[in-house]
Amino acid sequence: MWLQQQWYKARLHPLLYLLTPLSLLFWLMTNLRRSFYFSGLVPRYKASVPVIVVGNISVGGTGKTPMVVALCKWLKEEGWQPGIISRGYGAKGPFPHSVSETDKPGKVGDEPLLMRHRTGCPVIIAPKRAKAAELMTEQHPEVNVIICDDGLQHYALKRDIELIMLDAERGTGNGWLLPAGPLREGPWRLKGADWVISNYGRHAFAQHVVDVEPGSWFRVDNNEKIELNVDDKFNAVAGIGFPQRFFNSLVDQGIELHDRQAFSDHHVFSEENFSQLTDKPILMTEKDAGKCQPFAQPNWYYQTIEAKLPEVMKTNLLAELERKKNAH
Repeated sequence: MWLQQQWYKARLHPLLYLLTPLSLLFWLMTNLRRSFYFSGLVPRYKASVPVIVVGNISVGGTGKTPMVVALCKWLKEEGWQPGIISRGYGAKGPFPHSVSETDKPGKVGDEPLLMRHRTGCPVIIAPKRAKAAELMTEQHPEVNVIICDDGLQHYALKRDIELIMLDAERGTGNGWLLPAGPLREGPWRLKGADWVISNYGRHAFAQHVVDVEPGSWFRVDNNEKIELNVDDKFNAVAGIGFPQRFFNSLVDQGIELHDRQAFSDHHVFSEENFSQLTDKPILMTEKDAGKCQPFAQPNWYYQTIEAKLPEVMKTNLLAELERKKNAH
């Protein structure tokens, strides 16, 4: 957590200078790897249907999952049949695996299960996205567009459209690659890109701005929709890429927080994590709720979030997708 906080400060912390040689090595290795794929030295898999990659150049917390959910819902309204592929961070395998409604987060990962529940689309997970895309077309011939959750740097899978997500508040941080900074690729990756999309405000590199709004409240233990009594005091927990955003959102909604606890992204929750928070109702994200459901108390609640796609983005993206479909 300390390291991530330093990544998003204007000046490089003195201790991070010790990591800069590793960042230079990371730059060298990633550029060599990318050149191998684009020069044809390493083969790339091309799916039989258009592939849209929703990714980022930084580590976590840029709104990829809400974008995938919104994208799938909108495409279904437009008559498309999307399927989702994902790495399945924390999943146990074997891979590739088709996610079902009865799977547990510990088996398939928290985000794939969330996307399966929210969209009703088929979801297949595999660290090798090409294998997931291949199985998708085999098992689901009705799917005519594949949405790849994350995987911007997974060049083994050819893509037709790249949606590069940016957090307008945090941007590219200190501008350094991992581990001295938060970047998987340099800011150069954004220049000339056709689809750079920022959340929570406009970024200089972004062509489109997506609003992410808080949604409805549900009980963690049984997914029952409820009306939250904002006059109460609550404790809040978050194990996401940028926990402070969730806490800020609650305060912006007029919710008074007694205590708050931040965990690392994809944290595997246990009952012990909540032993000091039993005095007040607990609020959490939808992503975290799936992992807490087996031991959740009746006064634990989670909130959905909704990404709102701007109309001009929808129009342009639909036209681009039709062109890519015809090219296949």
